[in-house]
This record gives sequence, C-alpha cells and structure tokens, in this order.
Amino acid sequence: MRILLAEDEREMANALVAILKNSHYSVDAVDNGADAFDYLDTGLYDAAILDVMMPKMDGITVVKKIRAKGSDVPILMLTAKSEIDDKVTGLDAGADDYLTKPFAMKELLARLRSISRRQGEVADNTLSFSNIRLDVTNYTLSSDTGFVRLANKEYQMLEMLMKNPGQIISQDQFMDKIWGYDSDTESNVVWVNISYLRKKLAKIGAKAANKATRGIGYSIEITE
Repeated sequence: MRILLAEDEREMANALVAILKNSHYSVDAVDNGADAFDYLDTGLYDAAILDVMMPKMDGITVVKKIRAKGSDVPILMLTAKSEIDDKVTGLDAGADDYLTKPFAMKELLARLRSISRRQGEVADNTLSFSNIRLDVTNYTLSSDTGFVRLANKEYQMLEMLMKNPGQIISQDQFMDKIWGYDSDTESNVVWVNISYLRKKLAKIGAKAANKATRGIGYSIEITE
C-alpha cells in the first residue's frame, strides 16, 4: 500500500515515516495541506494520514476538497485536540477515522488497517488466492505446506497482484505505486523482485505463479 503522510512537525513525521516503512508501506511525506491535496489528487494513494493543523491548508479543508473531487481514499486524521466537536467536524468532512496525539504507533497501524478494510481491500488481515495466503500484519506468505517471510518491496508487489487477480499490472504501475512516480530507482528492480517472488512461491508449493506478459506487465495466475 502507498500512504500519503501530511505532518508539519518534522520529528513526528520522521518517526511515522520510519514506522510505516518498517511495516511494509510505501510512504510519501509532505509538510503542508496544499501539497497534501495536490498529492492526493494524483489518485496514487491507498490511504492518507493527515494532521489537522498544517500550514497553507488545514487537514479538514484537504479532506473536504478531495472528497468534493470524488476521491474515496481512506483518511486518518491526526490532531493534538481531544474535544468531541473537533472529531465530529473531521468525520463530517469525510475523514474515516480520528486519532488524538499522543498515540501509540501500534494503534495508528491498527487504525490504518481498519480504514483500509472498510474499502473491502482486506478481510481478516489476510489476502487469499488459490492455495496461498498473505498476512498483512506480519508480512508472511503461506500455504498448507509452509510459509516464507517477504521483504518490503516483495510484499507490496505481491499485495498489488493478489488484490487484482488475473489483471496485468505494468512495470510503470509498480514503480509509481511502490517506489514513487518521482523515484530515480532503475525500473529493472521490478523484474528482480518478481524473480524473488517466484522462488518464494515455489518454495511453499504455491498453486499460483507470477505470469509475465511480454511488453505489458505481470499478473498472478492459478497454475493447477
């Protein structure tokens, strides 16, 4: 999943980025509401974490504007305020959940998973396809014969494939969603991670494989 974080407190932002990346999310961070809106308007994000009080445009205004454009991206609001009225204002504006500072990182991750589930992306913290299961809480891939732990990018790529079974995902789509559309990473990193995933799928006896469609992209298909 690709997450947009909008937080103007630098230490807080750095800590959140580190935690989110360690939890196998791709993260773009901005420090003001105007940039948050512009980034969300690209449609590249699976969820957003927005601070309420930000320069240029506050978080609630960002939510109102992005909802007015038809976006249903899950949004978690962060605030230093605890008054009920502030929470109601954010939720009425279109936010999916609210978290008051200070908070435990485990709670933030749990709420992020919760708002993602509301879109029907994940059920019971597990994605399933054929005889394989991808656990979104501990980043393991398993079958009835064994399990393997996935590296960060491997996990994110397989998550995209399993959420779109049979659908071809291009190299550019992987790059935009996982590495970021402005990344200077070489595009052959996609093929490298697909190769790693194939080996791990074979290791656990998966009845599914990553299929390459020459010149177009990759998909996950049932093999038996």
